[in-house]
Amino acid sequence: MRRDLDESWLQWSLIAWLLIAAWFIWQRWPYIYWLALRDTDDNMRLMQVRALLHGQGWYDLTQYRLNPPQGFNIHWSRLVDLPIAGLILFFRMFTSDAWAQKLAVGIAPLLPLSVVMASISFTVRRLVAPLAYPLAILLIAFGCTVAILMFLPERIDHHGWQLAFLCLTVAGLADDRRLRAGAIIGLSSAASLTIGLEMLPYCAMAGAIVALRWIWDRDQVIQLKVYALTLAGGTALGFAGFASYANMAMRCDALTPVYLIVMVVSGALLFLLALWNPERRGTRLAAALVAGAAIGIGFVLAFPQCLGRPEGVSPELARLWLDNVREAKPIYAHPLRTAVPIAVMPLIGLIGAIIASIADWRRNRSVKWIPVALFTAFACALLLWQVRAGPAAQLLAIPGATALAWIILPWLLQRNSMLVRVLGTAAAFLAISGLFTGALLRWFPIDPPSKRTQIINRANSRCASLPRLAQLNRIPAQIVFTHVDLGPRLITTTHHDAIAGPYHRNGDAILDVHHAFMGTPQQFLSIAKRHHATLLVTCPNMSETTVYRARSPGGFYDQLAHGKHFAFLTPVKMPEGSPFRVWKIE
Repeated sequence: MRRDLDESWLQWSLIAWLLIAAWFIWQRWPYIYWLALRDTDDNMRLMQVRALLHGQGWYDLTQYRLNPPQGFNIHWSRLVDLPIAGLILFFRMFTSDAWAQKLAVGIAPLLPLSVVMASISFTVRRLVAPLAYPLAILLIAFGCTVAILMFLPERIDHHGWQLAFLCLTVAGLADDRRLRAGAIIGLSSAASLTIGLEMLPYCAMAGAIVALRWIWDRDQVIQLKVYALTLAGGTALGFAGFASYANMAMRCDALTPVYLIVMVVSGALLFLLALWNPERRGTRLAAALVAGAAIGIGFVLAFPQCLGRPEGVSPELARLWLDNVREAKPIYAHPLRTAVPIAVMPLIGLIGAIIASIADWRRNRSVKWIPVALFTAFACALLLWQVRAGPAAQLLAIPGATALAWIILPWLLQRNSMLVRVLGTAAAFLAISGLFTGALLRWFPIDPPSKRTQIINRANSRCASLPRLAQLNRIPAQIVFTHVDLGPRLITTTHHDAIAGPYHRNGDAILDVHHAFMGTPQQFLSIAKRHHATLLVTCPNMSETTVYRARSPGGFYDQLAHGKHFAFLTPVKMPEGSPFRVWKIE
């Protein structure tokens, strides 16, 4: 059995993935049945796939049902659309289009999870022990409380695939076959950048680690050469194959010519360093620093517009909207009930990676653990910048946490006392996996949500539900003026069009919605007419509405919420129990 677990590790990892995937599908079946795409990005991803299947151009990522007739530009790529579209086309052969979409968005997020589990299994086999990967899989399933959410059915946003490519990058860093390692790191970084720039800091860190390895050990030159070529070539192919028409401009928020040039030049410089490959370590270090400085200075001089926020939004839009996005805030700005479950696994993984690095150096004078330890520490540091780094930090912590468990659990199992062997081992696993912390938070509420928060959460949930939104289809199709965060869900589930969604490239439309709800009644009417909106739909107590009322007491939405009537609004009767308030705009 041990031999089979060792030799057939990939098959066993995929079997574990299939079991977990089956459990998630069974557990989340109601969400699949009701097409419960709760996140705005998941809804927009499905709309992007629908547009592709209905004949929209490959390089045209405009969403024409937002802010019609000109549409709403989305800065993504089509790479993540492919598996979803493929699944829809496959299931259409056996069922209706509606069910094909439901099944596709239920299954698609589970595909990158297979890459995650295989990559981390490979990593811990190289760094910890050949038979340590089942433990790593358990830690992924039970300890990555935030990361695992990125792979649940209906979570079709691009983050799951970016996390999968990040885990592939770590597997490449742990691989002792230098040519293969360089190719894995370079291609996974290029694929991640093709999807979006969220993982750009990790891609830069991976490149820095590859260069540091070469600086330390001249024999790593093969890995550096292959990495340089695959990074530059893979990024160029990603740009050619997936960059939209809008991304041909010198923008800073996606794989545009800006980052294409940076990656190609970086790959070229690294390849030239590898061709030179000086013997002295100090010379290699100086050459790498010069190359890095050249890239940095060149970026500053060539692309000064990208030195600030990559979104390039106006100060007003940042103040009213972007600065208030919760996932863009540091972890210490969140309630303990949110922050603690996110931070536990990264901290445990960092401790384990440091201990394993020290032990490996003392035992073998080896530095194979150091790249993973550096990556884990880097991910922990990014949590102090934005909490959206949480899923990546948890997955990057798995090798270190596995190493720690691989030290502690066998020691406990060898104790003479049965009590220590059984209870001690169970307690240690619960502590290392973070399950104990999660249980404590359930038993002893910390920062429990207030009654007001509960009301807001209920409104957010009810107004996003498919049966409630389907009630709006009783009204003839038209352009609807509604909240920014409700726009993508509205166009996904009804035949109506909307004005805005939470996407920074369309700042003018987002500001129009904010100005309309927070300004005077006449200002609302003027903006609504300019956007040709003939229907107003609001969701009382939805989180976005609390912003309007708090920032503009006495403004249009605040007056509307207090029941004031306006001559240009005619109420539309909705079914009893509907969470929406609807008016015709005249």
